[in-house]
Amino acid sequence: MNARRRTVLAAGAAGAAALATGCGSSDGDGGDDASPTPSAPGDATGRAELARTGDIPVGGGTIFKEQKIVVTQPTEGDFKAFSAICTHASCLVSTVSDGTINCPCHGSKFSITDAAVEAGPATRPLPAEEISVSGGAIRLG
Repeated sequence: MNARRRTVLAAGAAGAAALATGCGSSDGDGGDDASPTPSAPGDATGRAELARTGDIPVGGGTIFKEQKIVVTQPTEGDFKAFSAICTHASCLVSTVSDGTINCPCHGSKFSITDAAVEAGPATRPLPAEEISVSGGAIRLG
């Protein structure tokens, strides 16, 4: 391979690595928007573990971007799951803080208890998602 082609390929690989690194964000606002890696392959029904109950803060929640789900724990031991797609303009919600699930696009806020609209422009709540909680594991379905 000639030197010029190696240089172009190396520069392309470096650019791709920089792009992949730059796609992540941490806005430092304290909202938990990480997607914990499931720690178990699945249960007897084949459903993969989404999170451990200890991963979801009491009075807050965690957004699972890949699954487009937000799991909240309004009070200790009470777990709820909702779509992470805002009902206003279909943006992915970005944070859970101060008792609300927050959309970055236009400022809509939804209650962590029932996903009711707390602040518009959204007019419809986030749809509920089915989860099961057993033995400290939270699974979809």
